[in-house]
Amino acid sequence: MTGPLWQPSEARVAEANLTAFIAWLKWEQGLDFAGYDDLYAWSVSELEKFWTAVWDFCGVIADPERGPVAVKADKMPGAAFFPEAKLNFAENLLRHALNTPGDDSDALVFWGEDKAKRRLSHRELYEQVSRTAQALAAEGVGPGDRVAGFMPNMPETVVAMLAAASLGAVWSSCSPDFGVQGVLDRFGQIEPKVLFCPDGYYYNGKTIDSRPRIAEFTAQLPSLKKIVVVPYIGASDVSSIDRAVTLDDFVAPFPAGEIAFTRMPFNAPLYIMFSSGTTGKPKCIVHGIGGTLLQHLKELILQCDVKPGDRVFYFTTCGWMMWNWLVSALAAEATLLLYDGSPFAPDGNILFDFADAEKMTLFGTSAKYIDALNKAGLDPKSTHDLSSVRLMTSTGSPLVPEGFDYVYQHVKDDICLSSIAGGTDIISCFLGGNPIGPVWRGEIQRRCLGMAVEVYDDDGKPLRGEKGELVCVKPFPCMPIGFWNDPDGARYRAAYFETYPNIWHHGDFVELTEHEGIVVYGRSDATLNPGGVRIGTAEIYRQVEKLEEVEEAIVIGQDWEGDVRVVLFVKLRPGVVLDDALTARIKTQIRNGCTPRHVPAKVVQVADIPRTKSGKIVELAVRDVVHGRQVKNKEALANPEALDLYKGLPELSA
Repeated sequence: MTGPLWQPSEARVAEANLTAFIAWLKWEQGLDFAGYDDLYAWSVSELEKFWTAVWDFCGVIADPERGPVAVKADKMPGAAFFPEAKLNFAENLLRHALNTPGDDSDALVFWGEDKAKRRLSHRELYEQVSRTAQALAAEGVGPGDRVAGFMPNMPETVVAMLAAASLGAVWSSCSPDFGVQGVLDRFGQIEPKVLFCPDGYYYNGKTIDSRPRIAEFTAQLPSLKKIVVVPYIGASDVSSIDRAVTLDDFVAPFPAGEIAFTRMPFNAPLYIMFSSGTTGKPKCIVHGIGGTLLQHLKELILQCDVKPGDRVFYFTTCGWMMWNWLVSALAAEATLLLYDGSPFAPDGNILFDFADAEKMTLFGTSAKYIDALNKAGLDPKSTHDLSSVRLMTSTGSPLVPEGFDYVYQHVKDDICLSSIAGGTDIISCFLGGNPIGPVWRGEIQRRCLGMAVEVYDDDGKPLRGEKGELVCVKPFPCMPIGFWNDPDGARYRAAYFETYPNIWHHGDFVELTEHEGIVVYGRSDATLNPGGVRIGTAEIYRQVEKLEEVEEAIVIGQDWEGDVRVVLFVKLRPGVVLDDALTARIKTQIRNGCTPRHVPAKVVQVADIPRTKSGKIVELAVRDVVHGRQVKNKEALANPEALDLYKGLPELSA
């Protein structure tokens, strides 16, 4: 291919927030940038000026005296942004209701599969946050206290988070499909004072009653003063849960009124996020109020071109950082489109039904979902009106070039397709969209503004056009403020700063391209190393999943005779059996599409592939099982029973 898949029109460039930001910088500071790349170079060379400009352009609501922009700006960890500033996260997200009191336009629109549909106006959202905040305060919740959610992605979850944040409390959540031990491994570490949970939820057409599990795990969380049960499936009896009260009873004594937002230091805790936990108890990653807000405003307004009145959707659970990212779109005065349940219930059209019905402008999803649509042969371009959708984002795993082809051929041809990458560690992105630039097949458009991303070899030397380690060489506001229960910061330093001193090492295996784009080849710790040559797992997945017989695959390196050999496990379409002919086709596809070194020594058929609750396949856990090592925290997996399929396979002993 000689050109880009998509190029914005002159009109789209002219209307973009990024264009307005560049013009504003010229007006305010006399700076003249020809486009994104000029702006990016300035943003990483003049960090203090850039982040101050984002603050002012995006209209952060805070005390007027914000003080110095950064201290210890040459230290990682150690740097702190706006250390004297004070603000409230919920106040910033409720700005539309504050600016236009009584507004009955949509703030939240919710679909729970085909079982529930509701909407909440900006006025109703503000009133519900007010009542819930008063109820939390009556339970003694204040700055620094933890409030947890074991919740579906529904309006009450957004309300509970905003209510906690309005008081300066810390929010942490996971999805209601977690088992008892998975919840205890997370909330047991952070000792929440109040828990919000549903009576049940819907998934793939089934109704699941949550109350027995809630009763079991809350009995082992002595820090809880109150368990607030949110009605969803109509199971109103909460008598089996000690300390429980229904949401209606919880807020009943408190009429809606003006919210007294508690302004907190910029670097006070806002969220506690959890690592996947497949190698032990999850790490509790603490993110600050100001860094999260400033980074999300930059990404939503500048990198994703979200405007007031836009209708923003991300397919996510409350256990994935994309939920936190999605909710921040309220600060851009957008409407949130919330969906809970299976994206294929009752069929693969429901998210496009949602997009069509609610005039979605940003459609956020995962690479796996796009691949599943492709394999299912769906053609939303011909079945749905997607004229409102300007941007589609994809994350969770690398979006293969064929995924780009599918979107432009079968979803929409005039759309900015932004593959994005970052993670829970930074509650945001290192790599993302550029709405005023082209989309190249198989590439993330750009390094995000203000993020001094480079690609390093093992010796810490920069690379271009070669695969290496994703690093960030300068501090940024959304670095974690630390890990929970890590008083000397040892675990935090070990997680990101030991490989390259004073530099953030993210753990992705990537390449900077000639277009200034980025290709992600997978996680560094999952890269294969046959004969000492590093291979990204995504390179193999891209080839093998082209075959129509293959639904999904997972690849590992198996220690073998003093070296490492590549072992590929394939989940095939129903009724398909792996025989010698199909094995040969798989190997030929990989050899022709990659190199002979990529060709697996063994190809093995399996019935299922283990994945985390947020849908990411777990190469490290499979590798441990194959080598007879214990997987320490199976509760982190959506389907832990799948690991048993990889134990003691006779094919791997020869």
